[in-house]
Amino acid sequence: MTQTRDPKRKIFLIATEESGDRLGSALMKVLRQRLGDGVQFVGVGGRTMAREGLETLFPIEELSIVGFAAVIQQLPKILRLIRQTADAVLEAAPDALVIIDSPDFTHRVARRVRATNPAIPVVDYVSPSVWAWRPGRARAMLGYVDHVLGLLPFEPAEYRKLGGPPCSYVGHPLIEQLPSLRPNAEEQKRRDAEPPVLLVLPGSRRSEIRHHLDVFGATLGRLQAAGRAFELMLPTMPHLEATIREGVANWPVKPQIVVGETEKRAAFRIAHAALAKSGTVTLELALAGIPMVTAYRVSAIEAFILRRAVKVSSVILANLVIGKEVIPEFLQEDCTPEKLAPALSEVLTDSPLRRQQVEAFAQLDTIMSTGNKPPSVLAADIVLATIRKGRR
Repeated sequence: MTQTRDPKRKIFLIATEESGDRLGSALMKVLRQRLGDGVQFVGVGGRTMAREGLETLFPIEELSIVGFAAVIQQLPKILRLIRQTADAVLEAAPDALVIIDSPDFTHRVARRVRATNPAIPVVDYVSPSVWAWRPGRARAMLGYVDHVLGLLPFEPAEYRKLGGPPCSYVGHPLIEQLPSLRPNAEEQKRRDAEPPVLLVLPGSRRSEIRHHLDVFGATLGRLQAAGRAFELMLPTMPHLEATIREGVANWPVKPQIVVGETEKRAAFRIAHAALAKSGTVTLELALAGIPMVTAYRVSAIEAFILRRAVKVSSVILANLVIGKEVIPEFLQEDCTPEKLAPALSEVLTDSPLRRQQVEAFAQLDTIMSTGNKPPSVLAADIVLATIRKGRR
C-alpha cells in the first residue's frame, strides 16, 4: 500500500544565531524525512541548515552584533536586512514561516509578513523570555504568531496566563545530548576523586568574559589561599581562545583551557563543581549533575534597565525549570570574590547546599521529559499540523 504525501510544501525558515541554526537543521531533517522530495526550504540560516539544503539570503555572521553601542551603529543595516527578509518571505509565499529564536530580528520580520499577507502561518520556535521580562509581548504575539514551540516545560502555562498564542512544550535540545554530558563509570571515578575538578565558565560572548574574568580569577585565588585544593578547567570555543588566554594570564591559579564543544563535554563529565556565568549553561550543568555557583555582571546602565524589567525571582534558568532556588546567584554588586569563594567552597564539599542541588538535578529528567519523541520530531509535528490547518 503506497503512502500518500502532502503536495509539495515550501517552508521559509529564519535563524540568525548558531543555536538557532542547529535547531533549524534538526527540524529540516525531520521535515525532509516526512515529506521527502515534497518539501522545499528557503530562508536565512547558517552552516548546519545549509547542509540540509537551505540557500541563505545572507550570511548570519552579518547579524553577530554584540553590545548596545554596536547595535546603534549597525541599525540601518539591521533594518535593511529585516525588510529584505520580509520581502523574500512575501515573494516566496511559503506554506509556513518558521522563525527561530532571535526575536529582535525574527519577530519584526513576522510582523511585516502578517501585515501584508495574513494567510502565511507563522510558527515561533523558541519562545522569547516573556515569563522573565516584557510579559506584554505574549499578548502582542497573538497578532502575528500562530503557534509557539517552547523549549522549557513551564512555558505553555505562562502563555495561557499572559493571553498569548498557543504554546506547546517540544523539549530542550539538551535533553537529546545527555549521553555526552553524563559520566561513564571511569569518568564518575574521576568526578568523585581528589583533587576535585572545578569548571569555570565566564561566558560565551566577549563582553561577558570581560565582565567576569577578573572577579572569577580573584575568587579562585581566594579559594586556593584558604587551603581548598582543586583542579581548574576552563572550557571555551576556538574564536574566544585568545581572549581567554590573555584574560587569565594574571590569575593566581592557572586553569587548564580546553577548546571546542567535544572537549567541553569531556570536562563536564568529570567535573565535581562549577563557577558559571548565568545563562543556558546553568541548565547544561544541572543536566550533567554538576553543583554550581552562578554569577552575573553587566554594565551599570544594563543593570539599571534589567532591574526594572525582570519579573522573575531568579535569573538562573535551572532554578526556573526546577521550580526552586537551589542554585545560589550572585548578581552585580554581589558578584564579588568575598561572596563567591565561600559559596564555591560549599559546593566543592559534601555540604547541605551541594546535596540539595544534586537531589534537585536528579528530578530534571522527569520535569523535562517529552515522552519518547525527540524535540525535533515534536516541532515538526506542530509545523505540519499548522500548515494543514492554515490561517483562518
